[in-house]
Amino acid sequence: MLKKYLTFSVVAFLFMLNFSVTSASAIDLDEATRTVTADSAGKTVVLTPEQVKRGKRLFNATCGACHVGGMTKTNPNVGLDPEALSLATPRRDNIASLVDYLKNPTSYDGFESIAEVHPSIKSADIYPRMRSLTDEDLYSIAGHIMLQPKIVTEKWGGGKIYY
Repeated sequence: MLKKYLTFSVVAFLFMLNFSVTSASAIDLDEATRTVTADSAGKTVVLTPEQVKRGKRLFNATCGACHVGGMTKTNPNVGLDPEALSLATPRRDNIASLVDYLKNPTSYDGFESIAEVHPSIKSADIYPRMRSLTDEDLYSIAGHIMLQPKIVTEKWGGGKIYY
């Protein structure tokens, strides 16, 4: 009988403790961390906390199946890490160029359109998840891609070593 009351007391205590401890929310990123490159001229922009949250949610919903942790499942040699993005033609290491890519994707060397094999606004009839994305959504997704190397460092785009 005592064991029953003791178990009940422990469970009740843990239940009450759960309500008294505030839940951990998303990490509040400082302004320096949220500052990313906006365009090819080097202009920077500070993402709002809402854009950060929205970008993460949209990236996971629309891109996360193939780009887990910033790597590319279909071609592990080309990831979303800053080095790979800067070596693409045209460079994809800023928000404006990533938004352009999400609208009309081209091969890594920039010579041919890959809209039929990569989700994009141009191929929204093939990839239904892209149909409802606005320019603001694309901006948030691109911001997420640019922000992740600052948060998870070398793990972003690190591939099989980390994932």
